Amino acid sequence: MKLFDVYSLFEVTPVRARGCRVWDEEGRSYLDLYGGHAVISIGHSHPHYVEALSQQLERIGFYSNSVRNPLQEELARRLGSLSGYEDYSLFLDNSGAESNENALKLASFHTGRSSVIAFKRSFHGRTSGAVAVTDNPAIVSPFNATHKVHFCELGDLEGVERVLSGGDVAAVIVEGIQGCGGIHLPSADFLQGLSQLCRGHGACLILDEVQSGCGRSGRYFAHQWADIRPDLITLGKGIANGFPCGAVLISPAFKATKGLLGTTFGGNYLACAAAIAVLDIMEEEKLMQNAAEVGDYLYKALEGAPFLKDLRGRGLMLGLEFKEKAAAVRGELLYSHHIFTGAAGSDMIRLLPPLCLSKTEADEFLAALPLSVAAVK
Repeated sequence: MKLFDVYSLFEVTPVRARGCRVWDEEGRSYLDLYGGHAVISIGHSHPHYVEALSQQLERIGFYSNSVRNPLQEELARRLGSLSGYEDYSLFLDNSGAESNENALKLASFHTGRSSVIAFKRSFHGRTSGAVAVTDNPAIVSPFNATHKVHFCELGDLEGVERVLSGGDVAAVIVEGIQGCGGIHLPSADFLQGLSQLCRGHGACLILDEVQSGCGRSGRYFAHQWADIRPDLITLGKGIANGFPCGAVLISPAFKATKGLLGTTFGGNYLACAAAIAVLDIMEEEKLMQNAAEVGDYLYKALEGAPFLKDLRGRGLMLGLEFKEKAAAVRGELLYSHHIFTGAAGSDMIRLLPPLCLSKTEADEFLAALPLSVAAVK
């Protein structure tokens, strides 16, 4: 049997990692500005994180959600406190896509409606409902396309209102910062207007913070820069630093019904131990503050670079749009300077590093970038 060939692979095989560094099988060190696609939030192999998972595995690694798990309750309390959503409820699952599936389902049950508004360039996952609200026809199958989804332009409140006026919209789903679509930030005015429109038309507002959440923007959620409170908030990726975990934060307006949602592995002991350890480290090491400071440092250093067409983002979620040859620059960074970066289409490099990235490590990238650009001209 062979693997189903669906990934474009880096020609690197990491065998160990620490902080913002990974090492390959030949002992070469790489600076990780990709973070396993925004997953590594506190850094690789943090001693406290490793200890928390190891000790939990020695006690109990798994039992089903048919028993009380005090770690779930601790995680809910801690996450509510750090994020400012103490009055919301928490449902734990296994990934960002699963979180978006559950949020869409909750919104439809809550409103009794069947259609959804999403946005151009959006990405919400590859499972059935999540991919239906993703603006990428190449990965939306005929089966997925049976969902009732209206795509509007990000920033177009009038377009959103026209669709909402039809009366059958259960939810509007929007990313705190569009990631795979090319690091596009919804403005504060737009998010505030979207929140008001949803309230006025009885639709739920879902904030997908799978990539932009967990402190990456400099606040726990990117939408908090707009001072709004959505009905449902979805998390994944960085919440447990690589251990599979997702979550939905649910407004007090939603009433739980036994059997409405369910999961086998969601909220298991190891996932909760990992997520609690992440919160410990984020608070102790002030990683949200670091994300804001180092992100601002990078942004100011890159602003006005002659080889960039545009620079977008916030905190440690930055998109560098190149005038040309972004893929070649990315390859040069990796194979000549040993720096991992992400992509978003053919013209963009995405920076999604661990939130512990230092200014010294940022300088390493800033020195290598113009050399990489020059090498591919």
